[in-house]
Amino acid sequence: MAEAQAHGPLTALVLTGGGARAAYQVGVLQGISELRRACQPQAQSNPFPIMVGTSAGAINAAALACGADQFDRAVRRIARVWSHFQPHHVYRADSISMLRSGARWLSLLSLGWAIARWHHLRPHSLLDNAPLAKLLDQLVPLVRLPLLMRQGHMHALAITASSYSSGEHITFFEAGDHFVPWVRSQRRAIRDELRQEHLLASSAIPFIFPAQALDIDGHAEYFGDGSMRQSAPIAPAIHLGAERILVVGAGRMHESGHDPSAAPSTGYPSLAQIAGHALSNIFLDALWVDVERMQRINRTLELIPAQARTHSSLRPLELLVVSPSQRLDAIAARHVASLPATVRALLGALGVSSKNQEVRNAALASYLMFEESYTQELMALGRADVDARRRDVMAFFGWSEPPP
Repeated sequence: MAEAQAHGPLTALVLTGGGARAAYQVGVLQGISELRRACQPQAQSNPFPIMVGTSAGAINAAALACGADQFDRAVRRIARVWSHFQPHHVYRADSISMLRSGARWLSLLSLGWAIARWHHLRPHSLLDNAPLAKLLDQLVPLVRLPLLMRQGHMHALAITASSYSSGEHITFFEAGDHFVPWVRSQRRAIRDELRQEHLLASSAIPFIFPAQALDIDGHAEYFGDGSMRQSAPIAPAIHLGAERILVVGAGRMHESGHDPSAAPSTGYPSLAQIAGHALSNIFLDALWVDVERMQRINRTLELIPAQARTHSSLRPLELLVVSPSQRLDAIAARHVASLPATVRALLGALGVSSKNQEVRNAALASYLMFEESYTQELMALGRADVDARRRDVMAFFGWSEPPP
């Protein structure tokens, strides 16, 4: 049995969605890896035998799980990819592709009533994420997962996606035979051999990337981003047996779309502002509601005598949340000018400008900016936030200060 599972509570890592914002998660993982090497120089095991991911967080979680036998090396490998990201690694950003997708959308908006009967003219998404599939082949070797589980490096990996076909929110998981799928209102779990298609489904941002077909009970259903209709993002980790959970968010807790340093906007909101507000609702709000729910349950359980708790299925869970200490849309506003001209033109048509650096219009860009200057700054922020919460992280894992 792996060292991570033989000592201490069973620990889960929960990585939420957020598109390009998931670069922050990689910085947090770098900070944890560096801190562990300082506190436990001889440690080689995987500190997160349970990993749960949604959207871009699902890609990070899967990539980390596939390297669970060499955790620090896996973190470095993921960091290399994120620190050299370019938009064309995720979606087609060349002039022809951008013009084609943009023209189709404009045609649909202006002449949709006239061309609705010609299905081949209906665009499936604003962007074509075919390059992401090629990147996943290199970054996420899911064929390694069964062996890593048999060797004890991993307990379970769970990936969530939302079905456009049925309206259900489904968690696909790969784990030992003793884990039982769960069913709750509007959400359920399915044991499956995780594949690249699950990652593409989980990270299919609505309207931005195309839906992904998956086989469910012998028929095809189309899935989109797992952050949609996700009422309990931490729940899969609990169902899979976690006793303590580290959650890495993609936005500040209680973050709103309003920039406190800017004057209130009195004009009609741009399409970018509306889209950014919608994406923030999808990616950020459910997590903080679930965190507050867990904190309330923990406080309630503290009031119940230990003997009485033995007759209940509820149990206290240790929870640590690491989230950005700065507004990521404000950081994105500073990097819009570094995007390719074709992407800037598309975002500019929606109201995102590289000149005035308005935070209220940069929220949309913060999810789509797979640009190395932006992702590197988010990774640096993640490392800095771990360093600022060094004592909290050490207490969570039970690590001691390294000798001088």
